[in-house]
Amino acid sequence: MSGLLDRDASVRVDDPAEASSIYAKGFFGTPASGGGLRLDPYEAVYLSEMGRAQVASTSGRLVDWSTVFRAAVRHDRGFPVRYLVYRDLRQRGYVVRASPPPVAFAVLPRGGTLHKTPSRYWVEALSERVPFDLARLFDLADRAQGAKKVLLLGLVDEESDLTYYRVRRPLPTGALVPRPLPEPTEGWLYEDRVTVHAAGAVAELGRELAYGSRVGDRLELSLLEAAYLVDTGQLVLRDARSGRKVTRPQLERRARRLDPRFFERLAAYSDLRGRHLVVKTGFKYGAHFRAYPRNPSNAHARYLVQAVPTGHVSAWPEVAGGVRVAQGVRKEFVVAAVAPDAGVRFLSLERIRP
Repeated sequence: MSGLLDRDASVRVDDPAEASSIYAKGFFGTPASGGGLRLDPYEAVYLSEMGRAQVASTSGRLVDWSTVFRAAVRHDRGFPVRYLVYRDLRQRGYVVRASPPPVAFAVLPRGGTLHKTPSRYWVEALSERVPFDLARLFDLADRAQGAKKVLLLGLVDEESDLTYYRVRRPLPTGALVPRPLPEPTEGWLYEDRVTVHAAGAVAELGRELAYGSRVGDRLELSLLEAAYLVDTGQLVLRDARSGRKVTRPQLERRARRLDPRFFERLAAYSDLRGRHLVVKTGFKYGAHFRAYPRNPSNAHARYLVQAVPTGHVSAWPEVAGGVRVAQGVRKEFVVAAVAPDAGVRFLSLERIRP
């Protein structure tokens, strides 16, 4: 008999020889005074399931691993999901320790030695059915970065399969040197786009700075591009029907009628442009933007960007689809979180195999 099952679903191993043997093969348990060992519920269930430890109830009767598992579930309703992540990481050869908040586990690098090698990963275990809570992920990413850990999310789907995501705080940057027009050019506002006809402006904006799309001799701009160029003093708008000047507030009112997320998208677009990136629509990839480090004529897009409010909450399958598409076309999936004051923060998610 290796250990006794306590009420909190942990297991106490009193025999020093057995305790030493269990601890030496994978750093399971916490050594106790007198040479014993205490296994937390994850360790107890795992060792019992793998046939590496026998467990007895307080009456001294041997119990099987499913009894140990049910005891852990009674003690902690979230145990089944977290145990699947713990089990998978242990099966992959990692030393895994239950962690105090904010995450479920601290994981050593392969070959690491407990109490000598610092943990490399913080791992949070989540069911696909919990919401994608952007504010919480920012908090976790900031805290992991401050602790110099790699933040991983272990997502468990309804069939108990696992997907791991690495989460980090990127600073998207490009190399396109901004070169504003020497004087504003005229743009004509139609229902959901703006056209520029002046040959010099069409060449400068369309070819050199990669705004809009060339259609014959004219340049067609999105409302986002037009708003940004107005804000930077490079464009003056007129209504295509009446010929009257269109003010910036009038443009925004029209844009918001067409796109309720215009505020977030414009804030993200402006921030990315300010980081010397070329920003184009990401419609064909199911994202708001694709962002290039240089002119698209001689560079591939580096990022797919989704602009959302800073308190954004959604379903995980939506996010998983965005990440899969981005990695399928060799781009980084980035969420741009826009605060009410138009400040922007970025969060990157990448699907990995630990």
